[in-house]
Amino acid sequence: MGNVSLIDQLKGQKIHDLLEQGKRVDGRSFDEPRQLTIETGVIPKAEGSARVHLGDTEVVTGIKVQPDKPFPDLGDKGIFICTAEILPLAHPDAEPGPPGEDVIELARVVDRGIRESGMVDLAQLVLEKDKTVLGIFADSSIIDHAGNLFDACSYATTAALLSTKIPKWEMQDDVPVKVEGQESDAPITTIPVSITMGRIGEHIIVDPNADEWSCLDARITITTNSDGNICALQKGGKDGFTLEQLVKCGETSVTVGAKIRETLKEIKGASQ
Repeated sequence: MGNVSLIDQLKGQKIHDLLEQGKRVDGRSFDEPRQLTIETGVIPKAEGSARVHLGDTEVVTGIKVQPDKPFPDLGDKGIFICTAEILPLAHPDAEPGPPGEDVIELARVVDRGIRESGMVDLAQLVLEKDKTVLGIFADSSIIDHAGNLFDACSYATTAALLSTKIPKWEMQDDVPVKVEGQESDAPITTIPVSITMGRIGEHIIVDPNADEWSCLDARITITTNSDGNICALQKGGKDGFTLEQLVKCGETSVTVGAKIRETLKEIKGASQ
């Protein structure tokens, strides 16, 4: 990223000025996320998949389920791993090659929010304790990067998991063998929802778009479970939040998250 251009400076000034008037650059209220649309079953060969549009940000996530060795010391649990990539066509700054720090952080934040919520009951994915378990691998591809990849990837991964069918595997002579034609819903216990908020000056906004994202002083992603309890939190950006602002962010993540959870629940209902 080179020097901030004059156009970016003017855009930033406009965003600041509007926030002072209680407005956002795209007309949303401070606690209003962009429109969310979710489509499942978009990758026929995957065990589960979803395409999410959060405003103009677009993400496709596919789920692969296959036998694997358990993690050391976690022989009584299956595996869950998230990865992410920004396709070169998604953004002018996106480049092919190994993932950069921002993409690694993105995958970790999505992974942690879902893992810490206990969304998938990994204890139900054990074929033989300490030896063979099922691994659930969620791969997110960012098709269009228009701000706030954290939530877009999280919703796409959660939706893909909600639509996932787990093939049946049995151990035969110490080898996992797939039982053709048998599958079950993924063992889902809760629906985590991440809400990312940004601070620009003294103003806190939900789901920053690309222009707002470039102006953030600080950001925070808070994930809640179906009971409205906070289960994961990640702060980023060059600055911080006051205690009062953090409390407000926590409350916002619960109220805004509850609305988004209703959209995700519809997938769960449809997949059964």
